[in-house]
Amino acid sequence: MGNIELWGGVECTINRVGEQYFDQLAKSGHAQRLTDLDLFAELGITKLRYPVLWESVAPEHPEKQDWSWATQRLNRLRELNIDPIVGLLHHGSGPRYTDLLDDDFPQKFAQYARSVAKQFPWVTYYTPINEPLTTARFSALYGFWYPHAKDDSSFAKALLNQINGTRLAMQAIREINPNAQLVQTDDLGYSHSTPALQYQANFENHRRWLSWDLLCGKVDRQHAMWNYLREVNVPEETLDDLVQNPCPPNVIGVNYYVTSERYLDERIIDYPWHTHGSNHYQRYADVEAVRVQAANPLGVQKILEQVCDRYDIPVAITEAHLCCTREEQMRWFAEVWDSASFLRNQGKDILGVTAWTLLGAYDWNTLLTQNNGHYEIGVYDLRSGEPAHTAVSKFLSGLTKQEERHPVLQIDGWWKRACRSVYPPLAECPESWNMAAGPLRQLNNLTVQPLLITGATGTLGRAFAKVCDVRGIPYVLLSRQDMDIADEASVEETLRKFQPWALVNTAGYVRVDDAESEPEACYRENTLGPAVLAKVCQAQNIGFVTFSSDLVFDGNKPTLYAEKDEANPLNVYGSSKALAEEQVQAAMSGALVIRTSAFFGPWDEHNFVYKALKAIAHQETFLAAEDSIVTPTYVPDLVNAALDLLIDGESGIWHLANQGALSWAQLAELAANLAGLEPSPWLQPVPHETFNLPAARPASSALGTEKRAILPSVEDALRRFLHMCEFNFRPSDRQLHNPEDEMQFAAQA
Repeated sequence: MGNIELWGGVECTINRVGEQYFDQLAKSGHAQRLTDLDLFAELGITKLRYPVLWESVAPEHPEKQDWSWATQRLNRLRELNIDPIVGLLHHGSGPRYTDLLDDDFPQKFAQYARSVAKQFPWVTYYTPINEPLTTARFSALYGFWYPHAKDDSSFAKALLNQINGTRLAMQAIREINPNAQLVQTDDLGYSHSTPALQYQANFENHRRWLSWDLLCGKVDRQHAMWNYLREVNVPEETLDDLVQNPCPPNVIGVNYYVTSERYLDERIIDYPWHTHGSNHYQRYADVEAVRVQAANPLGVQKILEQVCDRYDIPVAITEAHLCCTREEQMRWFAEVWDSASFLRNQGKDILGVTAWTLLGAYDWNTLLTQNNGHYEIGVYDLRSGEPAHTAVSKFLSGLTKQEERHPVLQIDGWWKRACRSVYPPLAECPESWNMAAGPLRQLNNLTVQPLLITGATGTLGRAFAKVCDVRGIPYVLLSRQDMDIADEASVEETLRKFQPWALVNTAGYVRVDDAESEPEACYRENTLGPAVLAKVCQAQNIGFVTFSSDLVFDGNKPTLYAEKDEANPLNVYGSSKALAEEQVQAAMSGALVIRTSAFFGPWDEHNFVYKALKAIAHQETFLAAEDSIVTPTYVPDLVNAALDLLIDGESGIWHLANQGALSWAQLAELAANLAGLEPSPWLQPVPHETFNLPAARPASSALGTEKRAILPSVEDALRRFLHMCEFNFRPSDRQLHNPEDEMQFAAQA
């Protein structure tokens, strides 16, 4: 058999909550960017799931149709030799003149489908309604989406309306284009359970097939769901008609996510309240099977085997996506791709794998019930306002060419590692990916390349090690004794020994005021060292990232400093960093230089925020500058973002700081208020000159960015910092609260 095809998809949901419509294309900006399609073509995709949605074309009246947007885009796809798989309804309930419980919904929908086919008679592939089963559950069983019903009869009616709508739609389309193909998608997982809830799991495992079984005419009197559907008021003649007049898909489209498999457990006390539910007979928790230590998820390969065994119809993965860190996004798609390819080589009729959410998605963390603008990065990153390439887009473009994969893909994704367990929760990160014990490590018969990290005794170096442990990135953490960064021979020997794929330099001279009297030591560590590292990394084709500072600026700019602004430092430390930026980029054009500012984090007690909170909690006077403005940076955010940029292969100068320009006094006050402390009278804002520091500081060194490296707000970061630290206000008895918790959440959400 031939190779698996790479398909693509754009998250295009228009769902309704009450009277409000949520439009993904508007949020992503794709509605205004025709050029996105050319980017997609560069990936080498052959088919693209693409919207011509009912709510957009005919929002007010079925006869008032606007085809201009769809015409321009479908014609462009045709020019790019990409087959569109046209979707007509995507998790929606339709325009305001109908809904999923409307008796006339199927006929109204089919009328719209006929109009689409007349407008685009050359289109071959259709997904009239995406995920009918999932949409019926969310809209009519759980009440999340319009029409917000919460009963089995409404669920069944919403499902049957969509199935009959699909059948009538394909009949109408095929009257115009007899060769039209139905690609029917739905989420497909599997329910696991304790023995006491096996009956519920069995029910859900039968229900998961309903979209395809109904279309294929399989739901007869012997079907496991017949009695249920009859009990919830589905007319017998409706089911008989589907048996006698089926509309089997030409392609079964499987949408499979890392959370698609569920685990049901009656011991609800062991699970958070939001996981609790009921089937009217028994209360139980419904959680992701991958998060339960006792569960053994089937995985995508076995799920695909089940589909192939059940239907004699070609199969495709029509959504493959993971909201996570960059390497985990690639690991997930690689696993899906490799599983599909393996089965195809075994003779299974699997056509393609779809890179879903090419542009990312918005507010799926609240199941599209709130308009918070929460963005999940997709194949491209939209945070700068325009789609930017990431390691994922580069990985996808190399898939069909069988290019060598990034070294981080040698490691299993978090869903296959010990850290997956949340129920029961792990006391701490159960893994260490420190490879310092030997220069090379064998894993699955592969030689694993590590990430080298300098600065073993520093806050930032230790933070990188912690984050790498959570993200499953093998590393070696180097001290000054292991490698002298300013000695070229020492650097060359170390890199030959460990053969890293990249080097992160967090080492350096950090005492800003002492640098005024020790300039030679400062320049050696902060300028010569990074320049030497860059030179050797360039020679050995190794990725490199080093850190600079907001103190390269003089403070005269009234607004945030951007990456393009000229450096003009006021002190020796800032000068050493500014000179390092020049020399590093001269030695290595591909070097990544990250400027940051005033970082604080949960893994040390020496940062400004911790010291301020400790003093205020103990009712001790704390002085803080009221006229020196910075952009505080939360260390976990900084490290995760830096790793993503490094894996993406980014270069040049980037600003990484949390959003929010504050004086030191404002930062202390905000932290105290969020911690529930009363800052007055203990916090005393004073002029910067009060401290009489040897090194001059800029009045404002606040960093902004013109790139996509946008971190959460300072307030958001402080809340997470406080959650992790659990201040108990005793001078010498403060305990960090499992710092890996947050890193696991950040890396695995």
